[in-house]
Amino acid sequence: MTVGEPVYSTEDFSAPAMVEGTAHVVAVEGNMAWLVPETGSSCGGCASASACGSKGIGTTASRLEARRFQLVNDVGLRVGERVVVGIRENTLLRASLTAYAIPLATLLSAGALAQWWFGSDLATMLAMFAGLALGLWLARLGAGRLLVRGELAPRFIRRASPGETCN
Repeated sequence: MTVGEPVYSTEDFSAPAMVEGTAHVVAVEGNMAWLVPETGSSCGGCASASACGSKGIGTTASRLEARRFQLVNDVGLRVGERVVVGIRENTLLRASLTAYAIPLATLLSAGALAQWWFGSDLATMLAMFAGLALGLWLARLGAGRLLVRGELAPRFIRRASPGETCN
């Protein structure tokens, strides 16, 4: 390639990158389909397996029930079908920052300010507790905004081909 030569790419920059996963259609009610995400072969092996539901407390049925989600059924999905759903990468990043960074930032900021202002460990601990409570409240407001705008809802991408698994 020389300077000034056009660069050709097959990558489509018009559509946002999606994080994809496969799911089973378990019920159809009107124009809504209920889906349960499939767990991949690597699921259950990470440090947060008990929190995500792959090895949580309770029966398998209760764990799957807790992970069910709705999807607008405008493509005629039927019970038993496997589909690929996705959520935009930037939405996933925004939701993660909302859930984790806001409470952590308010906790640490409140603790640092209290330590600088009062110089007392008790005051610092109380301020950190208050900062965490404030951060969780702010995160809840931020998550509510994302939810109202519909950004947290997974999108139908395609029907899964036989043998297709989550990457």
